[in-house]
Amino acid sequence: MSATFDLYPLRFRVTPRGTAPLTPNLLRGAFGSALKQLNQDDYRRFFAPSSSSGGPSGLADPPRPFVFRLREAHGIDDRNIGMNVFTPGTELFIRAMRLIDAFEIQSVEGTEPLRLPLAGDSHPVNRLRIHFLTPTELKGADRPEFGTLLARIRDRISTLRQLYGPGPLDIDFKTFGERAERVAMTRCELTHVAAERTSRATGQRHSLGGFIGSAEYEGELAEFIPYLEVARWAGVGRQTVWGKGEIAYETL
Repeated sequence: MSATFDLYPLRFRVTPRGTAPLTPNLLRGAFGSALKQLNQDDYRRFFAPSSSSGGPSGLADPPRPFVFRLREAHGIDDRNIGMNVFTPGTELFIRAMRLIDAFEIQSVEGTEPLRLPLAGDSHPVNRLRIHFLTPTELKGADRPEFGTLLARIRDRISTLRQLYGPGPLDIDFKTFGERAERVAMTRCELTHVAAERTSRATGQRHSLGGFIGSAEYEGELAEFIPYLEVARWAGVGRQTVWGKGEIAYETL
C-alpha cells in the first residue's frame, strides 16, 4: 500500500455572537484557551508542543496538527470556519470549538478522513502555476524557488506524519530535493506583506507577514503534484497555524 497523508477537513457553519471580525489569530487564541480548559495534556500535545515532549530532534517548535481556514471563494466569511486536522480524534477539536464564545456552531462537516496519496501517477506534468493565497514565509528564502519550496513541504509532511500519523516519509530526502532543484522558475509575481502579532503571554512579537502572489515553474513535475496537493490543505512555511502559507496550484 502506497504512503498517504490523512487529514480531517472540518467545516463549521457558525452564527457569530458579536460584530467584531474573526481573524485567524483571534480564532487560534480562543481555540487554545478552550482546549486548555478541556484538558491540559491535550493542550500541551496539540497546541503547545515542544521538542522535549516527543518532537523530532532539533526541532524547537514542532508543527501543530491543525490549520484554520477562514478564506472563502469570495473573501472572508465569518459564518464558515475551516479547520484541517492532521491527527485522528476530531471529537476533541470539535468540543473545543463549541466552547468558543465568539460564535455558535450550527453544523459540522468533514468528520470523515480525507486520504491523499503521496505517489504521483504516470501522466507527465511539465508546467504549473502556484498561487500563494496568504502571506507565506520560507525559512532562508525571499522567493519560492521550487527546490526550496518542495523541501519545506516535504519536511512538513514528514514531521506531521511522524508526530501525529503513521511515521515519517520513507523516501530519499536528498535525491527528492535534487530533483526538485532541477525545476526552473519561469515567472514570479509577488507582493510582500508586512504584519505582526504580539503574544499576550510573553510580549514577544511574531511576524505574520510574507509574500503573496504567484509563480510558474517548468520541468519534470509529476512526482511533486501529490505533495502540492497536501500543502494545499496543510500549508507551507512559518506560522501556518495562523493561516499563513495557504497555497493553490494549477497545471498549465
